[in-house]
Amino acid sequence: MKITYQKPVIDLYATGAKIKSLMKQKGISARQLQITMDFPYVQTIYNWFAGKNMPTIDNLVVLAQILEVKMDDLVVTRMLEIEISAIDGAEALTA
Repeated sequence: MKITYQKPVIDLYATGAKIKSLMKQKGISARQLQITMDFPYVQTIYNWFAGKNMPTIDNLVVLAQILEVKMDDLVVTRMLEIEISAIDGAEALTA
């Protein structure tokens, strides 16, 4: 027997693009954000833009405040279909 459900996952690339777009709308440069958030390197922000990584939860709180949006407005999710099947009395996940 298989059960299928939808699991939300963070879309790193879309989230990075969203952050970049909101920064542009507010007229905030990556360098300005770097200084405001006290990062040693501006590359941290460029890595967000490129979808290489995400801001940590504490940085999302600060970023949302700076960009005047809710944290939910920064993070873009997509749905991933997951199947759960019973194998010999145990459940196995496949994506």
